[in-house]
Amino acid sequence: MEVERVDGVADYLELVRPLLSRATARHNLILGILDVLRRRPETYPGFHLWAVRDRDGVVGAAIQTPPYDLALARPIDDASLAPLAAAIHRAGVRLPGVVGGVPEAEAFAEAWIDLAGGTTQTITRQGIYELTAVRDDGHAEGAPRIATEADIGLIAEWHDAFIAEAVPEFTGDRASRARRVRSTIEEGGYWLWEAGARPVAMTGSSPAPPEGIRVGPVYTPPEERGHGYATALVAHVSRAALEGGRRACYLHTDLSNATSNAMYQRIGYDRVCDAIDLRFVSPG
Repeated sequence: MEVERVDGVADYLELVRPLLSRATARHNLILGILDVLRRRPETYPGFHLWAVRDRDGVVGAAIQTPPYDLALARPIDDASLAPLAAAIHRAGVRLPGVVGGVPEAEAFAEAWIDLAGGTTQTITRQGIYELTAVRDDGHAEGAPRIATEADIGLIAEWHDAFIAEAVPEFTGDRASRARRVRSTIEEGGYWLWEAGARPVAMTGSSPAPPEGIRVGPVYTPPEERGHGYATALVAHVSRAALEGGRRACYLHTDLSNATSNAMYQRIGYDRVCDAIDLRFVSPG
């Protein structure tokens, strides 16, 4: 097998599209990141794109936007994971971790630890969900609206609060995160639910071409929880996406949060696979 590092996003998309199209829900994170890199390259300070080929074509793929984890596609041939890890390691790329479906992310992590040493730490076990029809619109006081530039400060604050609550170990790049929030708002991709003339919940949405959108993060401040605001907002955004021509909506959940998983299933999200976010812990 041959591991190829690709410089151009358009060339890479053309190369790996057949692989990613085999499971669009499973690959919605990669599809979404590639869409941002294609349309808004200034959002990330850099990126690495890899593909693994055999004589029949591309059998494996992965991308990274430092300082974030490697995002791994489901390989056609599991034997592609060890050479992929070896090629990334030889290139001197430092990976903080890997995120992807189970079992491929775990298999890649094992190959990486064999090369780099150290151990892995599980950050989150995730469910990947897909919605193609809204089953329940929820019931909550208030109404949704699209966030505007005037809401950037609030959205950024709630975005940071979501990360602190959902993944407290994660720091990432706040400047890059702020750029993504601003560009998403400029594209009409953040929504707020308002009740009593005040925002009480938020969610984001972003394209996952060719046929879907990614929904999230979903956040309600602690003092506003228990009123169904997030349920109604996610249902509204999902329905709007379908009525706007999208075939499907995707989202990731923390499997340890039974409340949110049940909420999404009521709306119409069906769990298609499990994923895992693994951090690499250096030896010593």
